[in-house]
Amino acid sequence: MSRIGRLPIDIPAGVTVEVSGRDVQVKGPKGELSIQIARPIEVAVQENQILVTRPDDERESRSLHGLTRTLINNNIIGVTQGYTKGLEVVGTGYRVAQKGGSVEFALGFSHPVLIEPPAGITLTVEGNNKVTVSGIDKQAVGEAAANIRKIRKPEPYKGKGIRYAGEVVRRKAGKAGK
Repeated sequence: MSRIGRLPIDIPAGVTVEVSGRDVQVKGPKGELSIQIARPIEVAVQENQILVTRPDDERESRSLHGLTRTLINNNIIGVTQGYTKGLEVVGTGYRVAQKGGSVEFALGFSHPVLIEPPAGITLTVEGNNKVTVSGIDKQAVGEAAANIRKIRKPEPYKGKGIRYAGEVVRRKAGKAGK
């Protein structure tokens, strides 16, 4: 039995969960999210808990059991607390500025790069080198942060670029002198 999949999910106060067929709708104070459950997995709401079960021990059922439970739990956390991902801009002359709802990056290119946040995501700038990506959908927050980081990845020689908050960039030695 899946150690993660068999754990019940507690439903906090202020959150409603509706299961209709293969769809699970989670509504909370920050918004609402829905997920579609894969075929062999069953989801049931009992009192203040959600139970995720599988009908058999087939390979596909086992692989989807813990995944489904985690996805539903991520949705519940998202509508109650939300998710954030921090980014740092490192480099001489590299900076970030808020322009209305979008964010403008100066990253050593011949032009500034303007990023419009996707639906459901908010970008906030702290200082001139920190950006916080926040939203209720964990996957959307991570993807938005990854797309921003992809503009100028941290390079290994000087460490310049956009990195996740707390990310350690492995540095390489440059050319050996005489």
